[in-house]
Amino acid sequence: MEFAEVLGIRRSIRYFDPERPVEREKIQKILEAMRIASCAMNAQWLRAIVVYRDDVPPETMEALKLPVAGVIQELAPVHIYCCADLSVIERDRGARPKELIDVGALNPSHGWSHRFVDEFVWPQILEPLSKSPAYPIAVAFDVGGAATQGLLMAFDEGLGACWTAYNVEVAREAFGIPDGWLPLHVMNVGYPLESREAGGQRPRQPLEELYFEGRVGQPFRRDEAVVRELEEANMLQASAPLPGRKEEVRELSRKLGLPE
Repeated sequence: MEFAEVLGIRRSIRYFDPERPVEREKIQKILEAMRIASCAMNAQWLRAIVVYRDDVPPETMEALKLPVAGVIQELAPVHIYCCADLSVIERDRGARPKELIDVGALNPSHGWSHRFVDEFVWPQILEPLSKSPAYPIAVAFDVGGAATQGLLMAFDEGLGACWTAYNVEVAREAFGIPDGWLPLHVMNVGYPLESREAGGQRPRQPLEELYFEGRVGQPFRRDEAVVRELEEANMLQASAPLPGRKEEVRELSRKLGLPE
């Protein structure tokens, strides 16, 4: 599948086949996609715990669930809990950017050297950042990018996925999440029971209201020729609601024994 189409078919899937397991190799591909993602200073803050729904004791599963996500977690056979390891910077103390220097990714042409890391990057950037209240926010940006690559890989493999929140303290205890890790979202993964279109692409605000050119207040104007190109590539697809969506949801709810 072409990349543009992978972006186009992604939906937050909420109806999974609860009886169909996900092949382990597909889970590995999701994790491999996360691992190779871009990350500042080569820090790789993202940590993930793969949990199989049927291995979780019923009382633990019940305690993990939040009202807006409970049904999704019950249906999805695989849950990938994503966390940020906030101890990376203090533990590595500049070792990861030095690794990039050694392999030629960061180079003298841009001012990089081991000495530069020791005398400037570590004491003036990394160490103060690790002690800043904004540190978790900066890290979450990187983690989100890596996790999204895994999400897109799931769809490329014919799976469905949906991010949800969960009871953090229960997860810490159940899955051994260290105190130095910041729990973020869980990716619920499985084979979708919904149609591939899942009712159409979700409503989004106009591009000109979200993105600007040069300065805030100057919208980035949408080129309709580009829109047509992306429609042909199947990245921009028909918007929700598609005809028959309510009937599809009603049928799925009956099949799964859910409220209509």
